[in-house]
Amino acid sequence: MNDDNHHLVPVHGPARQATRLRKCRASSDFTWKCTALVLLCFLLCGCRLLRAKTEPSIEFSRVPPADPGGPDKQDIIQGRVIGARPGERIVLYARNGNWWVQPLVEEPLTEIQSDSKWVNSTHLGTEYAALLVEPGYRPPATMSELPLPGGSVIAVASAKGVTSGSSVSKTVLFGGYEWRIRNAPSDRGGNNMYDPSNAWTDSGGALHLRITKIANRWTCAEATLTRSFGYGTYSFVVRDTSHLEPAAVFSIFTWDYAGPNPNHREMDIEISGWGDPITKNAQYVVQPFYVPEDASRFTVPSGILTHSFRWEPGRVSFRTVREPESSSKERPIAEHVFTSGVPAPGAESVRLSLYIFRSAKEPLQKENEVVIEKFEYLP
Repeated sequence: MNDDNHHLVPVHGPARQATRLRKCRASSDFTWKCTALVLLCFLLCGCRLLRAKTEPSIEFSRVPPADPGGPDKQDIIQGRVIGARPGERIVLYARNGNWWVQPLVEEPLTEIQSDSKWVNSTHLGTEYAALLVEPGYRPPATMSELPLPGGSVIAVASAKGVTSGSSVSKTVLFGGYEWRIRNAPSDRGGNNMYDPSNAWTDSGGALHLRITKIANRWTCAEATLTRSFGYGTYSFVVRDTSHLEPAAVFSIFTWDYAGPNPNHREMDIEISGWGDPITKNAQYVVQPFYVPEDASRFTVPSGILTHSFRWEPGRVSFRTVREPESSSKERPIAEHVFTSGVPAPGAESVRLSLYIFRSAKEPLQKENEVVIEKFEYLP
């Protein structure tokens, strides 16, 4: 047999099967390596995408106006956190030269709500910042530069103070002070809408609050003092409120977004029948209202009245009298002193609100208006 032609002879039997087996194994190894490489790429990309999706971040939904000379003024700042873990908090800063913690050095932490949103009051500045921090973080009262994420600071966001847009609330001067007019919905009394055109001051300086129908929907009014005074006497001269419908509520109250107080440092003088035309139409309250000793109900008559409260450490004294008092011997229409549950001052502000009690048996039928002739604060 010619050895030169030996390689042309077909292979039969076990030798041919072994050759095929070697080829299959080589092909299988190559396929497995390719599959493993593809899976590895997917895993790496997936990890990166997962890390990107879960990286915590902070967004602003409302930024206060820019006011470099506004350390005595307050406004609302709010937003939401993406990817926050239980126990983490927001720390707010406003820039006025340096960055200053908000709203108070003593109460610098802002809670993150169950829907990932946060809200608080802040003194005004040129810029605003929010830090997402771990439990136990102690924020400095002031700093020249914002920190970078790392350690106990998980995320940082900042925004310039706005000069126009929906975040810039309408303001009015009343009683010698600036008041911010609400332009956002509220769940006070139920789901109520607020329109800035429902609050204004007239040529005599009186503040008008009105409930009116706009685009076939009732809208309410609220004015917030842009300063926080703390302890002292707050007095309001109010024109006749006997015409208010039972479903309408006129409220003079304090409110604070900040701090650990679950009742927001709220104390109230409320004029309303709460939907019942034959019940007493007014009450003094130190929240929570459902504690029997925290509320005192009474009836206000027609005519101009002065409502006031004197806030002191561990004590708040409410009083309602006719205006002007015809005699120093005339008994007040109502008065009550609370010594339990009285909050200490924080970043609270006084608010005047006219809104609808949505659970009233008889819904609101017509426009309602309240006129506050005078506001006075005495330390």
